[in-house]
Amino acid sequence: MKETTIKVRNLYAGYNNQAIMENLCFDIRKGEIFVILGGSGCGKSTVLKHMIGLVPPVSGTVLIHGQDMVAARGKAKNSLLQEIGVAFQNGALFGSMSVLENVMLPLKEYTDLPQDAIETIARVKLGLVDLAQGALLLPDELSGGMRKRAAIARAMALDPSILFLDEPSAGLDPLTSAGLDKLILDLAASLGITFVIVSHELESILTIADRTIMLEKETKGIIATGPPRSLKADKSNPCVYNFFNRNPEI
Repeated sequence: MKETTIKVRNLYAGYNNQAIMENLCFDIRKGEIFVILGGSGCGKSTVLKHMIGLVPPVSGTVLIHGQDMVAARGKAKNSLLQEIGVAFQNGALFGSMSVLENVMLPLKEYTDLPQDAIETIARVKLGLVDLAQGALLLPDELSGGMRKRAAIARAMALDPSILFLDEPSAGLDPLTSAGLDKLILDLAASLGITFVIVSHELESILTIADRTIMLEKETKGIIATGPPRSLKADKSNPCVYNFFNRNPEI
């Protein structure tokens, strides 16, 4: 079994001491594509924000390479943050900057590399996501799928070992979504990156995920874990089975 890259223990996720998810415990292995799924409003993106240190949890720990993301401060926190890359649902690209400048930004912020080296690295990252020809375009000039790819390129700028993607397929047509799924699979295979993905897009989940956890709003916890195709075939939990098989609740 591959080594554990992320350990989440007794995580109470929420805001203002009000838990949305309670007592979450799960591990993510090195090099796998791990998907956090569940119905709308169940807290998937909230859990992701806690895992990347964007929001402090009500309680609990998130260990990345054995280091506590929640407790880390100063240089230790910066070192951890450079181990991860994040692509948010809307891309969060700076509209006044070209795609190339967006990808160069983390390199300018966190490295002392000369300008020409920074530009070269940024162009390599854009090449990895098939956006080399769009380097000088502004975000508003990109299609939805291209913006997603640009966000992933920027997330990879510092060569992180872990990439967090929030709803990468949201708002994309089926063909564009399938192309993004292939990109994720290719990056995982070629670069050995660990992916942590928040999604409710069943087709994508079944295509790319090695393992998943399913969150439920009512119980405020994990109601299923395992390979998605196994969960799709398992009838022991009607809620999980209906979700994966798109059976409407009566």
